[in-house]
Amino acid sequence: MILNIYIIILLYFLLGGIGFYLINRNKDKKTAQNSLIKYITYFIIINVVYSSIVFNSSAFHYLAILIMVVASIEFIKLFIQTGYAYKGFFMVSSMVYILLCFGFFLFSKLSMETILFSFLVLSIFDAFSQISGQLFGHKHIAPAISPNKTLEGLIGGALAAMAGAFILGKLLDLPVFFDFFIAGGIIVFAFVGDLASSFYKRKYGVKDFTNLLPGHGGFLDRFDSLIAGGAFVAMIIKLLIPNI
Repeated sequence: MILNIYIIILLYFLLGGIGFYLINRNKDKKTAQNSLIKYITYFIIINVVYSSIVFNSSAFHYLAILIMVVASIEFIKLFIQTGYAYKGFFMVSSMVYILLCFGFFLFSKLSMETILFSFLVLSIFDAFSQISGQLFGHKHIAPAISPNKTLEGLIGGALAAMAGAFILGKLLDLPVFFDFFIAGGIIVFAFVGDLASSFYKRKYGVKDFTNLLPGHGGFLDRFDSLIAGGAFVAMIIKLLIPNI
């Protein structure tokens, strides 16, 4: 099954590569190169996280801790760099962030199948929302917060993620409607989490938290949706189906 799932991942990346080619074929050389760097970096990230999930039962747990530690440093560092501006906003944001991180920590201790299903659904949504948004996007959802997010991108990413949830449903061994329910919650939390992260950055006047990951920014830029989506899954699993 693991091999079949990896083949599915490669097929999705092939489709994503075609999408990126269509997006960048008429753009200037520098823009195309930056897009290629982003695509390659994303491929490496996906493989690292995927390997940590399927080849060692505790590796993802420690990777999740690393993600949270580095992301938290970025989160706090931005507040410090801006001269401790908007203290009330920072406190509220910190409380929300801590709750999500606690949920993500619980998520990292769930079964391999649950983590893998959630991670792949979220990754498909994230990648194809960007691709469909750049190919077909016209109606901006929150231009003042995240100018690149469009309704068409959201719909395209959600449809691709739901298709992925249907294909990967055997991982959870649950009724199909529950697979779709979990996938839908992941999509909502991932989107809102990413939007909240963008709002935090705009409040402090920056585009990215750091530049640690080429083409993606910092750890929190890359993993904000995973933290939020994982927190949702942990909440649902702990409340409704604690035996998986």
